[in-house]
Amino acid sequence: MGLFDDVLKEGESLIRNENALDYEFLPKLLPFREREQEAIARAIAPLLQGRNGRNIFIHGPPGIGKTAAVRHVLKELEEEHDEAYAIYINCWQTDTSYKVYLEMCDQLGFKFTQNKNTSELLKVVASIINKKAAVIVFDEIDKAAEFDFLYSLIQELLKKSIILITNYKSWLAELDERIKSRLTPELLAFKEYTGSQTLEILRQRRDYAFPPGVWDTEAFSLVAQRATAAKDIRTGLFLMREAAAKAEAVASKKITLDHVKQAIAGMDEFTIKNSQDLKEDERAIYDIVKAHSGKKIGDLYKLYKKAGGEVSYKTFQRKIAALDEGNFVTLERQTGEGGNTTIVHRKTTTKLTEF
Repeated sequence: MGLFDDVLKEGESLIRNENALDYEFLPKLLPFREREQEAIARAIAPLLQGRNGRNIFIHGPPGIGKTAAVRHVLKELEEEHDEAYAIYINCWQTDTSYKVYLEMCDQLGFKFTQNKNTSELLKVVASIINKKAAVIVFDEIDKAAEFDFLYSLIQELLKKSIILITNYKSWLAELDERIKSRLTPELLAFKEYTGSQTLEILRQRRDYAFPPGVWDTEAFSLVAQRATAAKDIRTGLFLMREAAAKAEAVASKKITLDHVKQAIAGMDEFTIKNSQDLKEDERAIYDIVKAHSGKKIGDLYKLYKKAGGEVSYKTFQRKIAALDEGNFVTLERQTGEGGNTTIVHRKTTTKLTEF
């Protein structure tokens, strides 16, 4: 073996397909979500028979394949059937009725949207879809600024399946009753991946992204361990990308255990769950918890009201439950002489070096 056999030449890269390390990447096969995809397909199936479809509310922790599973079903629908339009909207930026209808017009191929108001755009959407049918997915539905578009679409579209995706099961309880009663969605929970499932998913992504033999066995095992501990596939994808960058920086043709450790040590903190992703009212409540971690929920509510908070105690409790589901806080149930109470703790961000 020559002295430079293990050194990358100028312009070479260890990564064959960087897209495969993107969380939005759709592999040909999506493992361990067959049951959930079948449930989604069953809700859509009536549309293919000329009937109205069923609506679904999908919930579960971040990074466990909710969006990927839905997009897989939409992809098959588009490739094999023409009875229904497939529309996907992320409410992170498309968060108002006007923006939703504008995006729907674009996906439906209607380009003459200039100078049209919200009502006019809705009429365009309905006129196109009602000639056929539609599956409409609203991802991160909890990020929408208002939900009038849900009511209008339920009322105006004849044959449709509406799919809502969120990390927070508790979000549905806050939805306007007039919308919820018309939506009547089926609930579909996505559970966290097991350790063996996480390992297999990351192995498949590794094989898509890298040439054979690039990864040292121990190095890849450490990545999988970190992703399993974080309960989020994105952690593993992030570390694979960072470790590859560390290896390329020293012109190494192999990604070793040392490169993974460097990727971990080089991070002060790493978390997918960023408090800036919260809506304004949720962030205000989270800030109260951060400043007063370990207090009873009732005492936190008093502090929240003192700071100018406007929601009711019942809504406050639901917001705390949503923060718990999103892994921003942890709840400790206590039973004493005065009855049951809930202690709310801020969930400190785990450094990767502490796993």
